[in-house]
Amino acid sequence: MKKIIYAASFLLLLTACGRFGNKGKQGSEQRIVCLSKQLTEMMFALGKGNLLVGVDLSSTYPDSAKLIKTVGYHRALSAEGIISMEPDLVIHSNDIGPEPVNGQLINAGLKVKTFGGANTIDSAKLLLKELGQYFGVEKKADSVISKMEKDIIAAQIAVVKRNIKDTPSVMVIHFGRASNIYFVMSGRKGPADKMISMAGGKAVQYDAKGARQLSAEAVAEANPDIIIATDYGYDQMGSMEKFITDVPGVSLTNAGKNKKIFRFEEHDLIYFGPRTGENILKMLDIIHPANAAK
Repeated sequence: MKKIIYAASFLLLLTACGRFGNKGKQGSEQRIVCLSKQLTEMMFALGKGNLLVGVDLSSTYPDSAKLIKTVGYHRALSAEGIISMEPDLVIHSNDIGPEPVNGQLINAGLKVKTFGGANTIDSAKLLLKELGQYFGVEKKADSVISKMEKDIIAAQIAVVKRNIKDTPSVMVIHFGRASNIYFVMSGRKGPADKMISMAGGKAVQYDAKGARQLSAEAVAEANPDIIIATDYGYDQMGSMEKFITDVPGVSLTNAGKNKKIFRFEEHDLIYFGPRTGENILKMLDIIHPANAAK
């Protein structure tokens, strides 16, 4: 009888060590809070999305990410909300705010890992490799990168086949949820500008105070042929007509007059990643519709 009791106690001890004593050491047991949307998508692409127990509000791809509890917008985070998730690891790409949050998480005893950004195609591939090495899925990372490269080449071929004869000017208008204002994202040499160029368009030059704040006069002066609105800002207006009439300056542009306002997911314009080739094709269909090329 004593032997049975000792054996049961030993098994209970082993179980306890596995769940609590080694918390976070086994990949399948890790609780990870991800504060950067590009990392969220890449974690799922690498087969590690199941480790995420919390994400920032803008982590909306893939659909599975929408089922994960949010800890706030990545530029307006609260350390308390993240700490309450009791994560083994917090990851981000050094694009979070307000500034004190990162230090507060570390001071609270949380393990925080900062990864690189994905502002260029090359840096996105390096980030995928970095994540693959950190989480022990190097072969999967190589596979994702290979597909990404093939998709980008396919998009470039599609652009050539579209037989483009003009280069429309394109403006991206984004609604910043942290600042609660609309601002122009294009014309700043970021990922959105690069995608516009790769899809046969030209990012407009936007001259306004601070380069971010939306100015009716500056929007009208830039006079884009096409306006791409990120999802949250477009959706809160409710329709294209409302976007044209209510967003300052839009009604005075060629895009507004010709009703060339298009909704685009924010996460598809902010960074490069596994679906960049697909996103360039979406942009191509907006800037140079296939039926218009015939």
